Amino acid sequence: MGEFGYAAQFPRVLRRFALFAIAFSIVSITTGIFVNYAYGLTQLGPAAIWLWPVAAVGQFLVVLVLAELAGYFPLAGANYQWTARLVGSRFGYVVGSLGVLYGAVGLPGIALIGLAPLTATVLGLDAGNVRLLLFIAVLALVVAYLVNIVRVQLAARVNNVAVFAEIIGTVVLSVVVFLAWVRGGADVPGGGHGFGFLFTTATDAPLADALVGGALIGIFTLVGFEAAADMAEEAVDARRAVPRAMILSVVVSGVLGMFALVGFTLAIPDLAAVQASPVPLAAIAQYWLGPVLTKVFLAIVVFSMFALIVVAAASNSRLIFAMARDAMLPFSTALARVHPRTGTPVTALVVSLVVCLVLLAYGTADGNAFAVLVGATALVPYLVYLLTIGGYLGRRRSLVDAGEGGFRLGAAALPVAGLAVLWLVAVVAALTLPEAFRSADYVVLAALALAGLWYVAVLRRRLRDGTAGLGSTRTDPVEIR
Repeated sequence: MGEFGYAAQFPRVLRRFALFAIAFSIVSITTGIFVNYAYGLTQLGPAAIWLWPVAAVGQFLVVLVLAELAGYFPLAGANYQWTARLVGSRFGYVVGSLGVLYGAVGLPGIALIGLAPLTATVLGLDAGNVRLLLFIAVLALVVAYLVNIVRVQLAARVNNVAVFAEIIGTVVLSVVVFLAWVRGGADVPGGGHGFGFLFTTATDAPLADALVGGALIGIFTLVGFEAAADMAEEAVDARRAVPRAMILSVVVSGVLGMFALVGFTLAIPDLAAVQASPVPLAAIAQYWLGPVLTKVFLAIVVFSMFALIVVAAASNSRLIFAMARDAMLPFSTALARVHPRTGTPVTALVVSLVVCLVLLAYGTADGNAFAVLVGATALVPYLVYLLTIGGYLGRRRSLVDAGEGGFRLGAAALPVAGLAVLWLVAVVAALTLPEAFRSADYVVLAALALAGLWYVAVLRRRLRDGTAGLGSTRTDPVEIR
């Protein structure tokens, strides 16, 4: 840590599998496919699943670049640190602010829109009771943050278990329903279908809109893998373990997610009925497995969502801590403290929880507004990736004295980064230009405007005086060789 101008404040307790579990759990193919499958199926039809590998390859290019940065700069608040050290503290502040927005809205969104109604359904409660859903969402958030406050090892254990829950909830279940389809396909309404069904399109939308809609299954799901890098200061052999965990999480998520999509899609009993269902995967499971096993499946999905919230809470608090450590945020002194007994940034965790609860209350009061806020979180990670890799391309050649890196792209670096930028530009365009995403775009602009107010009022002076930013720790440029 001294190499980067910081004192070591976290215990190094996270080993390779724990880091992989963090990255894999926050990607959460179970949650992503469960929530987003309906959108792809209604926008394009069964053929939408073939756009998953496109998103997987695009994100694989992205993770290769970010893995190299994680090896050179194994610091909490990953994207903020990387961009601040590549380009400057002001640029890092923009990227960090987007990251804080992503966590603040994404966590309560998953809790209220995803986890709460599924939990109510599993328990046989009224999933339409708004007060009940709010109670479940608040309880899930509070418990997830308490897990992180107690000790990072406890959060790691939850995510270690979540790895197996993810595999059971996606691959194993999809294989089970696929085998049920093989055994009883002739009894399906209409006589069943063959493998050609996977290439069926069923949409009235223009082809370009349908393709974008179909691709969103993968685009919405395969993000967040850099959470392992946010925990780098708590990792053993961080320079090597963190990059490998990030890359492996994308590869495993991409492969297992494709297996799951093929299995579930082949097992669709009635396309029109499943498209009309608010939860297509549950409708497919219900048809083949019956109500009891379907509830087991939903319980696994609930646990996967909870694990995602646990690891996202850890990641978001480390970003807040990292920015506060450089005096970039209000009340930075308090936010940059690590509790000596638990080894966790308790104040940052509590503040993150409070922000989530405030937005949760706002979203419950105006459900449409909350849906818009959650929609904005689809765009934010891709903006962060684009800005980070853009800074990487712009400054890679001109920097000096990089030190040791745990993962290097070598001669492939510039081609990989260039292709990653093309992919990210395409995704950002797909998530901003259509009219359906316009309201979410305004949310991102409003958040940046709010961050700009703090910059103009306070942070600009701090940066100029050298009391904030990397200038107060290390100002030497670095080169990635």
